[in-house]
Amino acid sequence: MNEKQRFTEELCKETELKDGEMRQFEVQGQPILLVKHNGTFSAIGSKCSHYGAPLIKGALVGDRVRCPWHGACFNVKTGDIEEYPGLDSLPCFKVSVENGAVSIVTSLKELASQKRIKHMSTHSPNDRSTIAIIGTGPAGLVCAETLRQEGYGGRIVMVTRDDHMPYDRTKLSKAMGTNASDIYLRPAEFFAENGIEVWTSKEVVDVQVDDSRIKFRDGSLLQYSQLLIATGSRPVAPTCPGSNLKNVFLLRTPEDANAISEIVVNRNVVIMGSSFIGMEVAAYLSGKASSVSIIGRSSVPFQAALGPKIGELAMKLLQDQGVNFHMNTEAREIRGDGGQVSEVILRNGVQIPADVVVAGIGVTPVSSFLKGYKVAVDRRGAIYVDEFMRTSVPGVFAAGDVVTFPLAMMEGHRVNIGHWQMAHSHGRIAALNMLNKHVPLNSVPYFWTSLLGKSIRYAGYGEGYTEIIMKGNLQDLKFLAFYIKDDCVVAVSSMNFDPVVSQIAEIMLSGRRFTKKEVLKEDFMDLGISI
Repeated sequence: MNEKQRFTEELCKETELKDGEMRQFEVQGQPILLVKHNGTFSAIGSKCSHYGAPLIKGALVGDRVRCPWHGACFNVKTGDIEEYPGLDSLPCFKVSVENGAVSIVTSLKELASQKRIKHMSTHSPNDRSTIAIIGTGPAGLVCAETLRQEGYGGRIVMVTRDDHMPYDRTKLSKAMGTNASDIYLRPAEFFAENGIEVWTSKEVVDVQVDDSRIKFRDGSLLQYSQLLIATGSRPVAPTCPGSNLKNVFLLRTPEDANAISEIVVNRNVVIMGSSFIGMEVAAYLSGKASSVSIIGRSSVPFQAALGPKIGELAMKLLQDQGVNFHMNTEAREIRGDGGQVSEVILRNGVQIPADVVVAGIGVTPVSSFLKGYKVAVDRRGAIYVDEFMRTSVPGVFAAGDVVTFPLAMMEGHRVNIGHWQMAHSHGRIAALNMLNKHVPLNSVPYFWTSLLGKSIRYAGYGEGYTEIIMKGNLQDLKFLAFYIKDDCVVAVSSMNFDPVVSQIAEIMLSGRRFTKKEVLKEDFMDLGISI
């Protein structure tokens, strides 16, 4: 059969699917997802365009399905991506219903496509406007792509101090040692084809908002019509004595990740910080280094975000791989021999042999180039934006880790959230409002961490929670944790309990309150999760 030749293949009888049900079918060896919604059948690709998760195991709510792994959402009628992470939509197939039989009308070429890039316009020489985007992370990239998808014909210029095209920064701590080009989010030709300029190795030193102009360290200037600031955050450097010794690393770029991965083999590694980055780095290095030791200020890792029980579980997972923990303390001094690290001295007096130190003690927004101008920032340097991603200066927008924004699910409470998924959503909303679409941000925070092949998923915003209700069994590595504040669920985390986190994310997005009383019911899976 010619790969472009269209054919019809029956999938099932019309009565086999209930309304609101989805089912996966194999067509010529390729999986597709068939959905029945409001009596109408539709068929889309069955694998999430982000990391390939099987959507049949996700959460189907109305006319969209949410990925069970990382929370991306796709419209089941069009295949379009509606929530992130990931950039691409899914293929959508023609469905026919005749004589009670549901069939797909497609070709081998269509079936072989797992992803679909939405149609984009390109730069029109008649449109003399310029949208500048500082930063090439997910917020900046999604903004640029959304502008083109929505028909913007002006010039788009993305600028970064990095040497690379936009890349998947989440893999730096989970898969260290990867070639930078292997984690690029788009190939170079994508940007050329869609009229998106990407300027690498260009550091911004000044944004002259009164003149709508960006100044770079090399002295060059860029005039803009509208601006998006999506500079993200940078790691906080340690300040204790010895922090400037050789082999003390921060992790921000592929070069950092590669350098750490190469130098740790058969060496003693100390990781300052028991955050998600520190724990992921420790998990990755545990099979390479002679020893790995983690220093943390709290009693257990993840204590503030996930609670002590899950922190204990995460700590035990790594301890079983030989990782050492020094908790409730911090580094007092890093000592060296011949200018190179030799040991770390803790505040409690403990001495840890160290050939390599990796600092993961927090991040700070990258916004120092705005000092002295009208773009309002908080005391940490996070840029104030409203629900339309607008800053205090007309025509200047901001998005991603660098902003503090009103979170819809928390009734507009202002937050700064460094999630990969949320940065994508910010970029889309910024683009739509640059085009005067007047679309507010309404996205539920969703993140994940991976340790030794075990994933913890999280949705919501749990800051200030007063109680955690656990379901399942931590020892069996299968659990649900509900974070309660004012008798309502404000966040949920899980391991091996898909797709509940995605289901509850949909509940939160709908605005419905999910209560402590519902969680405590023995049959909460039936009565509390459905919407």
